[in-house]
Amino acid sequence: METKMIWANLAVKDLARTAEFYNALGFKQNGARTADLVSFSFGNNHFIIHFFTEQQFTNAAKLESTALHTGTEIIFSLSAESREEVDAWFEKTKAAGAAIYAGKENYQKGYTFGFSDPDGHKFNVLYWPS
Repeated sequence: METKMIWANLAVKDLARTAEFYNALGFKQNGARTADLVSFSFGNNHFIIHFFTEQQFTNAAKLESTALHTGTEIIFSLSAESREEVDAWFEKTKAAGAAIYAGKENYQKGYTFGFSDPDGHKFNVLYWPS
């Protein structure tokens, strides 16, 4: 059996705030926002992240969401083409209201920083020369 697609489902407190944040970062909204869901496409392979209201998420998953502001379960990595692009993402995420959980730094042969969206979901932006 072959998996044709993979996507992520995350819980958020405020769909409008989530939509505003990811639109400010320039990600493409995937379909229309509903009362329970807003969805965005990430990267050239169009990785989809669905952001559900907490109520809808817990009803569907039959699980409680975690305390993301004090920890994390996953970090999504966004690739950058250069150190300068990492710096540009750093400024753009701060301007959009992201919390920076890891400042810009050299990491082995790469360059990176980490940010959290308004609900605490974690991302890092990484330049890794080939």
